[in-house]
Amino acid sequence: MAGSRIAALGHYQPSRVVTNEDIAQLVETNDEWIRDRVGIASRRIADGESVADMAAAAAGKALANSGLTAADIDLVVVATCSSADRSPNVACRVAAKLGITAPGAYDLNTACSGFAYALGTVDHAVRAGASRNALVIGAEKLSDIVDWTDRSTCIIFADGAGAAVVSATAEGEPSGIGPVVWGSAPERGDAVRIEGWRPSIQQEGQSVFRWATTELAPLARLACERAGVEPSELAAFVPHQANTRIIDGIVKRLGISNAIIAKDIVESGNTSAASVPLALSKLVERREVPSGAPVLLFGFGGGLTYAGQVVRCP
Repeated sequence: MAGSRIAALGHYQPSRVVTNEDIAQLVETNDEWIRDRVGIASRRIADGESVADMAAAAAGKALANSGLTAADIDLVVVATCSSADRSPNVACRVAAKLGITAPGAYDLNTACSGFAYALGTVDHAVRAGASRNALVIGAEKLSDIVDWTDRSTCIIFADGAGAAVVSATAEGEPSGIGPVVWGSAPERGDAVRIEGWRPSIQQEGQSVFRWATTELAPLARLACERAGVEPSELAAFVPHQANTRIIDGIVKRLGISNAIIAKDIVESGNTSAASVPLALSKLVERREVPSGAPVLLFGFGGGLTYAGQVVRCP
């Protein structure tokens, strides 16, 4: 049975930078308060771009980096919770924009854990022989569903996209994507909500913080165990970019000492399903992680859902 690997990555962020000082013009806050609370200094906000536009831009970059063409892609999966349109889905629109003919195409919504969920499903599709080369994308335009008068949320969320080309491994080549650990705590699902026809993001920040800092590290460790990798062997850890204090809490409980810890949230904000591939793509683009090195991806958030796996850096 063939395994799969990440062949290439790409990302896209809107050009408009919104600083903490800009946010302070909208609500009663300041730069020091925001940095202390969530660790964010700035975020990117889309103007005319849609979720599909950003997804296609990131996917196009990943495709170019892979050396493959649109004709080689047979599956497109988009993780998002912020698309304004229900049909056509974002995956079909990305395929149309990139000239991909007749791919399997579906969207997946587990909010902030979406990319890791999507990567898991695509890995399974490749292992089952249903795909050879797939695009896996996390893309969000959260600025559309932020209440810009709510200080507790408007400081956090932002827009962007990250993408990976996932390909089948050659015969005898080890898999580059480890077994996924995924699950949820649906009884706590109301802690992060985007409900109704004209929704805005609502969350119980302290509840999410306690859940993330106390219950997720053992699950991240389990992803390492299933991949046969000790946390001490990780070259990098790329968690969902929710909050620097949450990231630090998980890292401390995992006991990671030498790994690079992605903290793209400082300059990008929380981009939900886009945050993990966006941060990973930047690490690879800056050549901060060697090719073939083990990297732990771990998404968590709305639902409450979580998913993670160890991947080999492209």
